[in-house]
Amino acid sequence: MSQLAIEIVGLQKKYGHQTVLNGIDLAVPKGEIFALLGPNGAGKTTLINILATLVAPDAGSAKVAGYDIVNNKEAVKSSISLTGQFAAVDEMLTAEENLRMMGRLLGLSRLESRSRASELIEYFDLTEAAHKRVKTYSGGMRRRLDLAVSLVVRRPIIFLDEPTTGLDTRSRRSLWDIILNLASEGVTVFLTTQYLEEADQLADSIAVISGGHIVSHGTPEEMKSRIGSEMIEIRNEKDEIIHEIPTNGSIDEVKHILEKLTPTVPEGTRISLRRPSLDDVFLTLTTMEKERAL
Repeated sequence: MSQLAIEIVGLQKKYGHQTVLNGIDLAVPKGEIFALLGPNGAGKTTLINILATLVAPDAGSAKVAGYDIVNNKEAVKSSISLTGQFAAVDEMLTAEENLRMMGRLLGLSRLESRSRASELIEYFDLTEAAHKRVKTYSGGMRRRLDLAVSLVVRRPIIFLDEPTTGLDTRSRRSLWDIILNLASEGVTVFLTTQYLEEADQLADSIAVISGGHIVSHGTPEEMKSRIGSEMIEIRNEKDEIIHEIPTNGSIDEVKHILEKLTPTVPEGTRISLRRPSLDDVFLTLTTMEKERAL
């Protein structure tokens, strides 16, 4: 029996003359939190929509929960939950009403729907707002409810498309805890995000997509190590960063870099060393991809 929740081979998608996905290969193990990073328009949402059977690929293949996304659409749908970028709940209903309605639509009995709604309201810390109309909710509360609605019937795989976009720090971290809890219960989480800290904090593995390709894939630490063991930061007299340069951290390489830079930097310049971040990885990889495309 496969230990992979998601298997993608050579996946391609075009819209008109624009190639959005150009040969995507990925494998996501069961029970893992997987994060897909990429600039706007890189194809993150398109990939999720294909895996959720909402959009057909032009070429290549993919299996979700062991089922082919083209030939076994219904089996795939019964194995996944999907939360899009925007809250998809009825604002005129309360949280409890939204959850009970979804339960009934998914085949639960009236009693089962009521029981499941109560469980999710408590789990997502919505008890005080359970009987208030959703239109009165904050962004964080709506997002928690949206995620709760997608979990009315428990599925082994959940897709989260930029789940914390637009949320404040407290709401974002609250959702992080929920995502980590889901993974601890054996749920496979496939998320896209524009917050690199989010991927660093949550993901077991990360892939960066740019130009329709996966340009790097690995654990957060593996990704950081690929651009160098240290970053040289060069700051001017106003303490503004004017250069950031990856290096292997050796004295010889640091000395060589500084010798090349010395004639070009102003007086009062300071240097420091720090560990690479996912921001460095993301910028380096996407910049390289853009340069190759030119």
